[in-house]
Amino acid sequence: MADLKQESRALIAAAVNLLKNIKNSDSAEVSIESVNAEVPPDPNMGDIGFPMFSFARILRLAPPVIAQEIVKILNEDSSLREKTLKIGVFDDVGPYVNVKLIKSDVVRTILETIFSQEKSYGAFDKAGTKHLDGRRVMIEFSSPNTNKPLHLGHLRNDALGESVSRILKTAGAEVFKVNIINDRGVHICKSMRAYQLYHAGQTPEQLGVKSDRFVGDCYVEFEKYRKSAGEKAEKEAQDMLVEWENGNPEIYKLWKQMNEWAVKGIIQTYERTGVSFDKFYYESETYLKGKELVQKGLSDGIFFKADDGSIRIDVSEVVGRNKDGEEQQKVLLRKDGTSVYITQDIGTAVSRYDDWQFNQLVYVVGNEQNYHFKVLFYILKKLKFEWAEQLFHLSYGMVNLPEGKMKSREGTVVDADDLIDSLKNSVLEEISAKGRNEAVGNPEDVAEKIALGALHYFLLQATPAKDMMFNPKESLSFNGNTGPYLQYMGARICSILRKAEESNANIDVNVDFSLLAHPTEWALVKALGEYPEKVKKAALNLDPSEIASILYEIAKLFGSFYHDCPILGIDNQALTAARLRLVRCVKTVLENGMNLILVPFLETM
Repeated sequence: MADLKQESRALIAAAVNLLKNIKNSDSAEVSIESVNAEVPPDPNMGDIGFPMFSFARILRLAPPVIAQEIVKILNEDSSLREKTLKIGVFDDVGPYVNVKLIKSDVVRTILETIFSQEKSYGAFDKAGTKHLDGRRVMIEFSSPNTNKPLHLGHLRNDALGESVSRILKTAGAEVFKVNIINDRGVHICKSMRAYQLYHAGQTPEQLGVKSDRFVGDCYVEFEKYRKSAGEKAEKEAQDMLVEWENGNPEIYKLWKQMNEWAVKGIIQTYERTGVSFDKFYYESETYLKGKELVQKGLSDGIFFKADDGSIRIDVSEVVGRNKDGEEQQKVLLRKDGTSVYITQDIGTAVSRYDDWQFNQLVYVVGNEQNYHFKVLFYILKKLKFEWAEQLFHLSYGMVNLPEGKMKSREGTVVDADDLIDSLKNSVLEEISAKGRNEAVGNPEDVAEKIALGALHYFLLQATPAKDMMFNPKESLSFNGNTGPYLQYMGARICSILRKAEESNANIDVNVDFSLLAHPTEWALVKALGEYPEKVKKAALNLDPSEIASILYEIAKLFGSFYHDCPILGIDNQALTAARLRLVRCVKTVLENGMNLILVPFLETM
């Protein structure tokens, strides 16, 4: 479909340029890119529509007149007409030039391509090359703190990072997934101090608590302690950080133990949600490199020492002056010599490029850190790292629950595992209520996959920049724009194919594609043909919602097709074979796309 659209755009551009010459217009040549393509509101009007409004000024004609003239040129110019006949019928409809494609040719091309490429369908352009061949993309996501378990916000981050990575790989890029474990800093020391006060000598295993959850509980306990102890509590945590950076063996031993607990639990959650990484970086290992680079920048005059002894940089050039018109400064090392977040980010970025020379480094981080990344990229450019031009912040909106904003220190954060367990239990209740325990095979496994499908689809179906309210009940619906709806359609397709096999219906024969002429069949095939273009767009824009959108459209159209077009049990074996080929191709595309957005494909539900 995308190729036919591009070829049609080229013909329209050529015709507009011929008309421009006829009218003696001295304006610049019209490019293919300037020809916009739309989907007509009524399928009877055509399959692709090209509005003529943008050419009214240069041609000094009304758009409907331009449309009539363009169609006339396409029909009368021999070189253009030869090409249009291979695509379809071009007609003027008001201010539009619409194209009715040759259906049988399009159906054959799309379905044969899907059938032959199978799992790789969506990765290639017309020339047979992948969209992002030669691209090396490093992508950082998750970035957990070792003072708490993963929560709902992390789940959106993880889903975005893993999904974008899969999409980029499918599009041909070489992808290297990295994770920075934030395992040092005053927030870590707060959990450590609470452990000293309330749990000395205890282990998560003794208490029967998941190890990362135990560390998170300590962090919440510190906040309760702070409310009673005041500044004394904050000073104790800050003093502990200084002792850690000075190598105090007792503090280091406690830090190492609690970080092991936190990381162990976090990795278990990654495995559960299908998230993986090629390399873990640890802030405790990279912050020293950052401190060295800051000291070098100070020597080179890029940074300066403030009156309070801290090392800073003026960032007004990139973030502007404050509301009082004063320059904005960023602290890179505190007056006591300890580092801040951006210190380790500087060291980590340099270490990463040394480890794996990327064309692009994508940071998947929430939009509350927009300022941070503007400053980080600015500093790295000031330090004269050429690759700093290839850094990109994939900023995403916040995700909350109907109860309101979550806060780690107050213990109102929704633990990732608790949320998945809650979704899973709701599915198990539904399976049991409908008496389908035996039919689904393994209820626990199916419920887990439906829960993950519901969660991931909900988190990815909106564009990354959009804030969202996660509604667990809505996400689990088997009707509408949800993960379980896609899974249900996938299971229905598998059921059809199983029945076809049992009835010895042959789906591997030579298919007469001209038989697929019903309007719902045509609409479904066109949507399947749009899938590769959506993969390309999702890869270029780092936006999984493109995939979610086309999958939902395909699933809806399949529902209409299933309702309108009987497949098995009809007298026309050739039509059954053609429709089974279409069903099989829908399964391929759904399975491919659902993998890209972390929605498990289910053969039974």
